[in-house]
Amino acid sequence: MNRLTVAQALVRFLPNQYTERDGIEQRLIAGCFGIFGHGNVAGLGQALLEAQDDLRYYPARNEQAMVHTAVAYARMKNRLSTFACTSSVGPGATNMITGAALATINRLPVLLLPSDTFATRSAGTVLQELEDPTTLDLTVNDCFRPVSRFWGRIERPVQLLTSAVAAMRVLADPAETGAVTLALPEDVQAEAFDWPAEFFARRVWRVRRPPPDPPTLHDAAELLRSAQRPLIVAGGGLIYSEAADVLKTFAKGTGIPVAESQAGKGSLPYDHPCAVGAVGATGTAAANALARDADVVFGIGTRWSDFTTASRSIFAGSGVRFINLNVVALDAGKHAGIALVADARAGLLALQQVLGSWTVRREYAERTRALAAAWDATVEAAYEQRHAPLPAQAEIVGVVNAVSEPRDVVVCAAGSLPGDLHKLWRTRDPKGYHVEYGYSCMGYEIAGGVGVKMAAPDREVFVMVGDGSYLMMNSELVTAIQEGIKINVVLIQNHGFQSIGELSESVGSQRFGTRYRYRDPATGRLDGGTLPVDLAANAASLGCDVLRARSTAEFRTALERARASTRTTVVYVETDPLVTAPSSEAWWDVPVAEVSRLESTQLAREGYVASKQHQRLYL
Repeated sequence: MNRLTVAQALVRFLPNQYTERDGIEQRLIAGCFGIFGHGNVAGLGQALLEAQDDLRYYPARNEQAMVHTAVAYARMKNRLSTFACTSSVGPGATNMITGAALATINRLPVLLLPSDTFATRSAGTVLQELEDPTTLDLTVNDCFRPVSRFWGRIERPVQLLTSAVAAMRVLADPAETGAVTLALPEDVQAEAFDWPAEFFARRVWRVRRPPPDPPTLHDAAELLRSAQRPLIVAGGGLIYSEAADVLKTFAKGTGIPVAESQAGKGSLPYDHPCAVGAVGATGTAAANALARDADVVFGIGTRWSDFTTASRSIFAGSGVRFINLNVVALDAGKHAGIALVADARAGLLALQQVLGSWTVRREYAERTRALAAAWDATVEAAYEQRHAPLPAQAEIVGVVNAVSEPRDVVVCAAGSLPGDLHKLWRTRDPKGYHVEYGYSCMGYEIAGGVGVKMAAPDREVFVMVGDGSYLMMNSELVTAIQEGIKINVVLIQNHGFQSIGELSESVGSQRFGTRYRYRDPATGRLDGGTLPVDLAANAASLGCDVLRARSTAEFRTALERARASTRTTVVYVETDPLVTAPSSEAWWDVPVAEVSRLESTQLAREGYVASKQHQRLYL
């Protein structure tokens, strides 16, 4: 038996957990991020101090940000490895809830260890404790329940034996994974217990590749053979399954065009003969033209978000049918599709074998190539437009794409940039595109970039972030400097929330509340002059190297310098927010006020009603 505190036991347990897939083993919990307070400094803090050679501790600056860093790391590791994150009681814990939601929505593993109030209640009302007049069992950590795939509160030491093992099972299961929360009362963390040696034995969690059910596989193959205009939609599950090489062979053999969701972008190189790029509300004209005409849509590892389906309007064929290959049964069953519940790689290999030499018609393959070529010309024109006096955002995207090498990684999450990147970025590597768009969480970018670089230190990382998202959370620049983690940050200043500004204009709300302006003392409205916020100076104050650019040419020179540097560098550039990227020719369902005195809203409502007619339920 080993006499240890609960915190010491957990910290000894975690380094002995491994995942294995295809014969390759790696640590499931690579380390622990944390911010200490009265809830965890004497428990997990003391335990991590003792075990720092076995489980490395990384201090963070913001609890939400450290979860983002862990999730980005897990995504780069294809869900096979992640981090633990510990916080103190109260606000430290609740700060992690947004990160938990992001992880669970994106089906990505992260272990959260929020501290909790005294299990014994001996101290009375604790600093930062939530009091509920109806019960003494409720704490703020109950807020983690709906955004966690597994949740437990360790009120007695013996409970850790079963809860810790159950937590690892969920983290390592691609069909179940997401945020896993173990709430740890601060007194229990420090309580000693005699632990059985078996608890600390090395455990290997095998990540299986479940094959598809043979009869369902037969049905899927028959439906594909009957298709005249099939379309593949590749999602993040395909990349996490490491099936990009299989898809490349499958697409070449069958000739089926491949469109991509945000998480699935990079499934094929952009210049593959079957690649038609992004699909849906932020898609390419090529992919969306094929989607409108498709009679069979084959989704691989996608959860069919509203952006991917253009709010269920882009797949417009009267008899369109779906095949869904997904390890998650929930996603496989969507749109009344044939549900191939299986690992993406295993399922695609099995389907390839059953289909044999079947291919699409020559005319359809030719149309695919023509549409893709036309869109590539559109991208080139957007990259080279040379708008003045301020460059367009699409030009900045083009420069980052040109300066980055095939294995480099672009990171983004929120604002107008994800839409522009989805349709314009020329992907060359399955892990080269890292845009968090399941939760589209402002503030993810810099923290996520740190996690990407930690997972892939041999790749250059380009974080693209707008001023709105930068102001939400730039704190982890300090973590990057502290740990010597080099990232390249492209900081685009367009003076406000310009993505929502454009959306606001489209729904008749005139960009209200989306621009950073002084309040006009005469009118009381926020339509005065531009705020004099110097974000470049802010980044420099955090320890980064900073380069300013005033034109596309200056930006390219600065970015090349940043890439060649060994230090985290922020390249600051202003863009014109009113110059938009080429249209996706798709719709997104954002309801417009049914009645209004504003003519702009009235006109927007007319357009909304017309577009709503194209929405379908796919029953």
